[in-house]
Amino acid sequence: MKKLIVLSGAGMSAESGIMTFRDMGGLWEQYNIEEVASPIAWKHSPQLVLDFYNQRRKQLMEVQPNKGHFAIFELEKYFDVQIITQNVDNLHERAGSTKVLHLHGELMKVRSEVNENLVYEMDDWELKLGDKAEDGQQLRPHIVWFGEAVPMIENAIPIVQSADIIVIVGTSMQVYPAASLISYSNPEAELYYIDPNANAYSYPNLKCINKKATDGLQELALLLQNKD
Repeated sequence: MKKLIVLSGAGMSAESGIMTFRDMGGLWEQYNIEEVASPIAWKHSPQLVLDFYNQRRKQLMEVQPNKGHFAIFELEKYFDVQIITQNVDNLHERAGSTKVLHLHGELMKVRSEVNENLVYEMDDWELKLGDKAEDGQQLRPHIVWFGEAVPMIENAIPIVQSADIIVIVGTSMQVYPAASLISYSNPEAELYYIDPNANAYSYPNLKCINKKATDGLQELALLLQNKD
């Protein structure tokens, strides 16, 4: 069974109604993203940071996976599918996908602010000051903040290297280090890029599908199934 790797970004979740930082409006219009998503912000304004992620978590619980998420899940019938996503939501998993690597953390998980290995699943949207890990430390969002390393990138590289087919969807390929992953692909791998503004950049074998994620993935799923 061929290995198919999906590199997904924010455009994948946007069609489910997941709002970007700028789309959230209201209170958040007066802040830069670094003021609510960085170690410095956590140190100086932990309640503000918690409020921001609580709102995002609540929003996530109100939306559903879209047809694009389900199209990727359906591909598991034909390929060994692994998703590497920049998204922190759990929509891939809720659509049924079984192998998902989150580069930037997971919104529905929290961890000790001291021991990054003490990670817990959340079953509610609200995290409060005073909620502690088993080491007695405050729980923080299990998110890679601005200024923090992206440890999962090292796990992602060999996955990309092993791919027979790579599908890039919902990302501008401009956010690093995630954008660098494509450079690790096997020269023989089939590359597909789904985005309304997709272009081949410096990859001559990159096939572009200039559509939004849901439409492009459904089209590609049919193409790949008929090909194999």
